[in-house]
Amino acid sequence: MVTTTGVTNNPEKQITAFSSFAPEEIKGDRILAAIDVGTNSIHMVIVKIQPDLPAFSIIDREKETVRLGNFDETTKTLTSEAMDRAVSALKRCCAIAASLQAEDVIAVATSAVREATNGADFIDRVYQEVGLTVNVISGTEEARRIYLGVLSGMEFHSQPHAVIDIGGGSTELILGTGEPHRCLSSTKVGAVRLTAQFVKTNPISNSEFIALRAYVRGMLELPIQELKAKLESQETIRLIGTSGTIECLAALVAYKRLGLVPDPLNGYQMTYEDLSKLVEELRRASYSERLAMPEMSPRRAEIIVAGAVILHEAMGLLGAKSITICERALREGVVVDWMITHGLIEDRMQFQKSVRQRNVLKTAHKYKVHLNRAERVAQFVMDLFDQTYGSLHTWGPLEKELLWAATILHNCGHFISHSAHHKHSYYLIRHGELLGYTETELEVIANIARYHRRSGPKKKHDNFRSLPTRYHRQMVSQLSALLRVAVALDRRGIGAIKSIHCHFDSEAHALHLEVLPSHAGEDCASELWNLGYKKQYFEEVFETQLIARLVSG
Repeated sequence: MVTTTGVTNNPEKQITAFSSFAPEEIKGDRILAAIDVGTNSIHMVIVKIQPDLPAFSIIDREKETVRLGNFDETTKTLTSEAMDRAVSALKRCCAIAASLQAEDVIAVATSAVREATNGADFIDRVYQEVGLTVNVISGTEEARRIYLGVLSGMEFHSQPHAVIDIGGGSTELILGTGEPHRCLSSTKVGAVRLTAQFVKTNPISNSEFIALRAYVRGMLELPIQELKAKLESQETIRLIGTSGTIECLAALVAYKRLGLVPDPLNGYQMTYEDLSKLVEELRRASYSERLAMPEMSPRRAEIIVAGAVILHEAMGLLGAKSITICERALREGVVVDWMITHGLIEDRMQFQKSVRQRNVLKTAHKYKVHLNRAERVAQFVMDLFDQTYGSLHTWGPLEKELLWAATILHNCGHFISHSAHHKHSYYLIRHGELLGYTETELEVIANIARYHRRSGPKKKHDNFRSLPTRYHRQMVSQLSALLRVAVALDRRGIGAIKSIHCHFDSEAHALHLEVLPSHAGEDCASELWNLGYKKQYFEEVFETQLIARLVSG
């Protein structure tokens, strides 16, 4: 069994995940493994992190083409054969990571698992058979981490760069200058997906090629328009390409020009003109002819035509005359994100450290949340969390952070309607593409917010049932109970209560809550009445009595 970031081998005791490490607490080099469970392949990098610099170097790689994305578009299910291949590959990855004494193995899944109707079953199987937790990430979160990976390997010199990453199921586009990204997008055009949809002949027929190219152009037009809209007047962009598909295309162009393939490819430039010629050659070549080309694997030869069309159309729409190859992408971005989370990066990517908090506040602004009130409730719930730790719960820093996010956004559903706004809050949080979070973390945040009022969690509720484990359901139940108490303490939204103090009486099994008013003479009657009305769920969840009283300053 492999212990991974965010989990332990016992899912009921995952309470110290993503704990922050201050730089001065870190001694010596650290070994980390990052795995990308993609639509086409499973990739792993193992890196040695040097905290003093801070920097990392890649000490090993592993890759296997498992084609998780080869599923029926009508059923959207991963096949048992593909899952078997993936589980075997992940077992090998974890064995390699263990042999190199990696302290953490972080795995993220993208398009195929994200879209598959049985994606959760696959994740559960990996956990049961491999001992590895796979975190599903959204398309925009994938793009954010790709950006981090590229920044770790290239200098942008404060100039706008567009980054394109062509995967098996989706294509990510990013615009940034090396500082906070300006634009992130993920579009469902990928080399495996489009090959399955459009390529039935060998070589590809003229009609199929025309249909493929038209579809790609239609799908990419809007995200590229949105990216261009983020450019300031007179700005021009440089294009960066990542992923195996783009590296393969660059290798083919380089071989034609130089008679060899540069090693490494990082920094190699491929022109739009050279790519145009290569696309024509690839479309006319049979599978066996493509396979005979340099640097071409059997699996890559199957999907390279669709991949080449995606890149060609993207470059045309962007008006890019050339593209520069970057060999760092999502996997390295996962490493960078881990370093940021653990307090190891304080250089030009420091802005990413607060990406979660900034995106929660941005979402709150978008849905017109009364931020002063939300922050007041958040202060109450953070105090409750800290003061009941060890007596009522043992949740850790990660869970506290998820509770904070849910508290800030618990009322965002008012943006749609006051009626049943807690349900609207769930929907807006779950589908708002908050950056920095995995899909499971978003599900937890949305559920905590959902249950800040009215009925408690029930197994018949689809949203509660969709939580992956009993551990996550227990987290939602207990943290939403804390949130209910905090919401009650600001019943009128005027800041009548200044602060709270908790004391747990273990003999009586009662939590005493002392309430200090903001102003002398304020009886806080509405808040105390509301707390008495809403405390039942809290008492049921924690099996304790809640006794509140007003105290003077």
